Amino acid sequence: MREHIMQLAINKAWQYQGLTYPNPAVGAVIIYQDRVIALQAHQKAGTSHAEVLALIEAFETLSAQTIDFDRFDAHKAHHFLQNLPKGFFAECSIYITLEPCSHVGKTPSCASLLELLQLKKVVIALKDPIDGHSGGIQRLQKAGVEVEVGVMQKEAQELLEPFLIWQKRAFVLFKLAQTTNGRIGGGYLSSQESLTHVHQMREVCDRLVIGGATVRHDRPTLDCRFSKGKAPNILIYSQQKSFDQEIPLFQIQNREVEVSSNLDFLEKPSFIIIEGGEGMLNTMQTKIDWYLTYQTPKLSTNPLGYSINRELSFLHVNNKGVDMMIWSK
Repeated sequence: MREHIMQLAINKAWQYQGLTYPNPAVGAVIIYQDRVIALQAHQKAGTSHAEVLALIEAFETLSAQTIDFDRFDAHKAHHFLQNLPKGFFAECSIYITLEPCSHVGKTPSCASLLELLQLKKVVIALKDPIDGHSGGIQRLQKAGVEVEVGVMQKEAQELLEPFLIWQKRAFVLFKLAQTTNGRIGGGYLSSQESLTHVHQMREVCDRLVIGGATVRHDRPTLDCRFSKGKAPNILIYSQQKSFDQEIPLFQIQNREVEVSSNLDFLEKPSFIIIEGGEGMLNTMQTKIDWYLTYQTPKLSTNPLGYSINRELSFLHVNNKGVDMMIWSK
């Protein structure tokens, strides 16, 4: 039962993997009388954390009321929850993929909120491994809250891996889109939902890397029009510095475009996305941490594909529209 509930929280967090940069992906479930009454995840840095969104949803479920403020405004959400009648959540338990934050940053402390609300039990998959971030467990226990730690710890550790990497250096994600028989050519291969997700990822990354041959051949735009966000800064990985400035990616305002074969920038803490074909995959394979594959349910006679030998392990699989979205490393 505990593992099943925590798996719900982990699955929910995976829906926002990468999109929460520079924060970690975190999920939360609230249980009341052995049933799930809230399932939420942190969605964007600077907005309400998973625990807070779950508590707001649980309030709406239990009270049959709908809040009249922006639930993603962390300060408003915390203030609202802090002023509920004492014991409102006394019969509820919360399952969280990561130890609640005890520090105050762009958002208030979730540990202090849970301490105040005095839920029946707090179940945590993973203790926060970052110095200065932990302390939430100790705070709750000191306040007399029952806390259990370590439920599905391995799965929660995998979920947290990008966050741990970009604390020290660049976390590098290679994005692929292919048909079921592994073809990558022939125009858009992904559903609208997948395309929107790619653009959401581009919005939050520090830099999008693409090969010079792809730029010259495909003449891409590489913007975020489907998510209506700011286009990412671009590094064109190429020995040849000359490019046709009429290629659409050069026409986007308020973005930096650099042409370089120097990868020293990968030593700095950041989130880097690589998009490209076989050449880029072969060139960058020793630098790639994870792969994100959008696999569309179609077969194609297009000859283009990735001719490379590399053993991967699946981390998580879910759907984007009709596509399968596969995280692997």
